[in-house]
Amino acid sequence: MIQGLESILLGSEDAKRLAKFYREKVGLKVAFEGEMGEGGNVYGFDWKGKSGFYILDHSKVKGKNKSPQRQILNFEVDNIKPEVKKLDKLGVKKIQDIYHVESYGWVATFEDTDGNYFQLVQVRPN
Repeated sequence: MIQGLESILLGSEDAKRLAKFYREKVGLKVAFEGEMGEGGNVYGFDWKGKSGFYILDHSKVKGKNKSPQRQILNFEVDNIKPEVKKLDKLGVKKIQDIYHVESYGWVATFEDTDGNYFQLVQVRPN
């Protein structure tokens, strides 16, 4: 029986650069860095909760994501407005400004350096 989502693995041609983006621009805390396979790097990020988020070098990933709408990472925030302002000031490419999804919450969509979409979501009223 499936018990939940254990982790997300995000493959990249340059995991170090992508991990730096999520650390410096998005503000995620790197919990560990390691080597994987033959010279590949893996970066794990730390936050409250059960699921993990990892960025790793993958030999079959080249260039930018050509279908970023196919999978989107959602990062929950307690207050979306200041978080969106922070990313705006840091020059992170915004795909969609804050909008409301009925019975869910508030969402804003951005793009990382590999062309993947990620969203900030506020699911609890502030």
